[in-house]
Amino acid sequence: MTQITARIPDELASQIDAAAARLNHSRAQVVRQALEYYLEDLEDLRLGLERLSDPADPILDWDEVRRELLDQD
Repeated sequence: MTQITARIPDELASQIDAAAARLNHSRAQVVRQALEYYLEDLEDLRLGLERLSDPADPILDWDEVRRELLDQD
C-alpha cells in the first residue's frame, strides 16, 4: 500500500478525528474512505457531463414530455 503525506488545516484534522472516534476507525481509514467516495462522485459527475454533451442524445422539450405523460391516462 502506498503512503501519502498531506498538510491539512487543524480544523479539518479535528473533524477527521471526531469522525474516526464516532465510527471506531483510525484516522487513516476515515481519510481513505473519504477519498474513495470523492473519487466515485467525481467519476459520476464526469460521466454525467459526458452524457450531457453527447450530440447523439436527443434533447427533450419538457412541455412536450409533460403533455405526453399527462395525456396517457
